[in-house]
Formats: sequence, C-alpha cells, structure tokens
Amino acid sequence: MLLTACAGGGSRRSAHGDLRFVDTETAAKLRHAAWVAEQGAAPATASVLVQAAPVILGLMQQGHSADELEERLAECAAQAERQGNARFFDGRPPTRQECREVVARDRCGNPITRAMQLGKQKHVLVLQCTEEVLKELWAAPYSIEQRYRYYPNARLVETISREKEARMLAEGCTDELRGTIKPDLVLHADRDLLKSALTLDFKFPCPEDNRPQWTEYGESSPYVGRTQEQVYEEALGGDALLVSPRHGVVPPP
Repeated sequence: MLLTACAGGGSRRSAHGDLRFVDTETAAKLRHAAWVAEQGAAPATASVLVQAAPVILGLMQQGHSADELEERLAECAAQAERQGNARFFDGRPPTRQECREVVARDRCGNPITRAMQLGKQKHVLVLQCTEEVLKELWAAPYSIEQRYRYYPNARLVETISREKEARMLAEGCTDELRGTIKPDLVLHADRDLLKSALTLDFKFPCPEDNRPQWTEYGESSPYVGRTQEQVYEEALGGDALLVSPRHGVVPPP
C-alpha cells in the first residue's frame, strides 16, 4: 500500500479537512502550470483565473477546466443576485435611492444601508453555491471566509479560528478586529493555508449598474488609503480578483 501511494503521487488536505490525493496526471498538469508560470505569462486564450494564476491549470479535478470553474463562479454570483432581488424586491433590482436608504445601525452606531444589508444576504447565498462548485471542480485546499490577522511590518499572517472570531464579534466595538482581513475565497496551491494561489471577493454593486470595485480602508484601519486588493495580495501572496453578477470574474486593470 505504501509503495502504491508513493507511485500514485502526494496527498493534499483541504481547508475543510478531507484528504485529497494527487494522481500522476495532476502532477503532470502542475509541472506544465509551473512551466507556464516560469515563462512569465499564461496562454493568450486562458481564462481570467489562469491569466492571474497559471498554477490553477494543475489544480482542477480530472475532467474539469479552469474555464468551467470561472463560468460556474460567475453563475453563482448571478444566481445570488437573482435570488436576493426576488426575495426582497419581487425580482426587480433596487433603485439607487433604495440602495442608499439607512435600514439599521450596528452595535457601534454606524449606519447600515440597504446596499450593505442586501450585499451581506447575497454573500450568504453566493458562498453556499461556491462551496458546492469547489467540491466538484477543485482538487486543492481552499478557504471560505477565513479571517486572518496580518502584521504588515513583520510581513506575518496568522489564521483566526471561527470560535475566536465569534467571540470577537460578540464583544462588539473592540480593537481586536482592527487590522484583520477576511477574503471571501482563497484558493491554495498546497497545504500552506497561509498562502494564496488566488484570492477572490464577490461584490454585489447597488444599484446593479455600478462598477464593482475593491473597498478602500478608512481612517480607523491600519491600512488607511489602501484597498482590499492591495492588502490581500501583500498578506497572502498571489493575485486578488473580483467576481460580480454582471461582469463575472473581473480582469485586473
């Protein structure tokens, strides 16, 4: 059995704990992806995902492609948009005025707009869909809504457990969350769950004709003046991309 395992390839553990084995075909695909990356560019016809991270070529489940992954993630975003609008607006998109309406306040007294509330609800839907897609198509580890603490001066990052995050959130307006980051989806190339092959964030612009864009950190953040994209890439490595209902996976500028 040990000899068979060695001949068949190495193993990878997903962020969700299941052990996955890399067969010889996957190993060959990984070698090809590494070669493509060394050339400094992905094939011109490659998907946006592959252009950002050529290593993805070798990390798909057998019989599936990066193009399919990109299409399915884009459809998850479009489906969440439709379901959210159907639930709250009888299927129509909210107007600009409705998006700006303040519907509640958080524990710190900060206003919560309808756009923020609706975006949070659509995120629940899209991440449920995304996890099902990854279980089917993705052969490597991944992390969904993992919170990290990043120390920019030391260039160190650490994960925060779900239990600790829940306690921090329950305590309300504390400084414990300051400086933490929480990408929607991190695709890992190996078992190092502190490194990203590609980071994806889902955005649901409100109104829908707004262009999806990265959030810029405000004055209360240690990353003031910088965007999520910049901090994600610095903290976790790899590129960071946006996914939206109307634009799918958005190519970097």
